[in-house]
Amino acid sequence: MRALLQRVSEAQVRVNGAEIGACGRGLMILVCAMQGDTDEDATRLALKISKLRIFTDDGGKMNRSVLDIAGEALVVSQFTLAADTSRGNRPGFSAAAPPEEGKALYEKFARNLAELGVPVATGEFGADMKVSLINDGPVTIFMES
Repeated sequence: MRALLQRVSEAQVRVNGAEIGACGRGLMILVCAMQGDTDEDATRLALKISKLRIFTDDGGKMNRSVLDIAGEALVVSQFTLAADTSRGNRPGFSAAAPPEEGKALYEKFARNLAELGVPVATGEFGADMKVSLINDGPVTIFMES
């Protein structure tokens, strides 16, 4: 699985003009399931992200996790993280998991993160979503399981 994390002050996702998910201080997480990914990948990635120390402590060092700060997460499916741009000018997405598998792994990831104690809001898998956020830092990190 691939994830793009952004440390945020706030984030929202809309579908057809209606807000369907939002979070305050915490993480905006774009997630893509890749071919061959398993439930174990979703579990491992959620655990790693929940403990990732990218929030500042009182000394200004990145030393706190989203759990440490009682932060929230907005998790949005993003199959374009599977983009292969190595040839030509049109990205290929054949490395992404098929939609049914991708949806199941995306939902598993979000559930796992919530079970670890992070309040989670989500987007709508496969929908045309409009995401807005305030990136705090900015801090943006790419991860793979």
